Amino acid sequence: MRVLLFHGYMLRGTGSNIYNANLAPALARLGHEVHLVCQDREVEIPGVKIHNPDIGGLLPVYVKDPYPGFEVKTFDELTDAELDRYLDANVAAVQEVAARAGGIDAALANHLVMGPAILARADVAPFAAKIHGSALEYTVKPHPRFLPYAYEGMAAAQGVLVGSAHTAESLWEALPDLPELKAKTRLGPPGVDVDEFQPRAAEGDAGSAAAPVRTPEAGGRTVVFVGKLIVSKGVDLLLAAWPLVRARHPEARLRIAGFGAYEDGLRRFQAALDRGDLADARAVAAAGWGLEGGEAKPLPILSAFLADPPAGYADAARAAAGSVAWLGRLEHDEVAALLPRAEALVMPSTFPEAFGMVAVEAAACGALPVSAGHSGMREVSRRLAAALPASVAPLTSFPVEPGAVEAIADRLVRWLELPEATRAEARATLVATVARHWSWEGVARGVLDAAAGNLGGLPLPAA
Repeated sequence: MRVLLFHGYMLRGTGSNIYNANLAPALARLGHEVHLVCQDREVEIPGVKIHNPDIGGLLPVYVKDPYPGFEVKTFDELTDAELDRYLDANVAAVQEVAARAGGIDAALANHLVMGPAILARADVAPFAAKIHGSALEYTVKPHPRFLPYAYEGMAAAQGVLVGSAHTAESLWEALPDLPELKAKTRLGPPGVDVDEFQPRAAEGDAGSAAAPVRTPEAGGRTVVFVGKLIVSKGVDLLLAAWPLVRARHPEARLRIAGFGAYEDGLRRFQAALDRGDLADARAVAAAGWGLEGGEAKPLPILSAFLADPPAGYADAARAAAGSVAWLGRLEHDEVAALLPRAEALVMPSTFPEAFGMVAVEAAACGALPVSAGHSGMREVSRRLAAALPASVAPLTSFPVEPGAVEAIADRLVRWLELPEATRAEARATLVATVARHWSWEGVARGVLDAAAGNLGGLPLPAA
């Protein structure tokens, strides 16, 4: 079968990029001829033909980040003429790929906009749409200008895949005038390469993964964050919680992997904590979204915590100085080397997430994922918690509300203080649960079924 994947971005870094970088070879391993339409000009995938449409150097995105070689604008910043040029260029490119391939049998469009509208206009094959969340939450819902494109794409898709019931509900709420949408929406979360993301082998084992220079040193107790450094990822909550963890575990280390517009604000916040300067820390919390480049808007949970911190918090913050390191942007293989060296990963997003991908990857490596208790992250936590011992299950999730800082610290401390036998059992359970529920070949088969409209065997989103 000739399969086309439309993804207008890179193949490294963010969740949707990694999704396509893994889905394409999984389809190839199943014996299909795979054509991946994207903007990555550096990555090669064995068995996959990569095509790069000429979009004139202007790359529309949902959340602004620098991409070398491109002029980057968020979709809402585009003029009508720029948007039309982007659509036309991609439609023409898809049609050209299909013609050269001798036809396409099935296709997948990524994101709510503009991938589905592009495949609808190209009309080269029946297709499924994969809703990753960012286009829905950052572009379509806040900017009604893009609703017609979302409706166009969803009407044409044979099946619509979402990573979680939360994303399904958000999609249906955003597009109420498409009554058939709910009937053709199915659960289609990402997968995990369990050959790449696996527990660390014993020291001296020739099969153990070599750690990149920027990953944590061997030994010790390391907690990690992996993701975009933007306000909505809630990294400041983890940084605020860290002195409480270090007060109980002075040997523990925190490693922050990622990049984004809020990095300077986060580094300023961390520097304030290192000095015990709670006045400056409060100033960061008060500026909030303004430190990401938008309008100043306070961070309510962080502000509430800093307004009345625990006794001795400033001293604990000073004592924790030097225990936090910033790793910068890691490629996916570097993340796969980082996670097996971690005791736990924290995913503290305050904004809805379509799926808790990094939490699943951490679990595959035997690191406890501690995730915010909402949206797609909560569904991952529930699946993992159902298999874990009673003493561990509650540690996988925390409520994003006043008290979240203390809740993060509490879960990390409790995990680190469990008997080693209990933690070893939990780590083995996490690894086995991921292997049982998430695999890329299974994801690939679901995509093909959705593209063909064969939805009967695909799970319905269920809260």
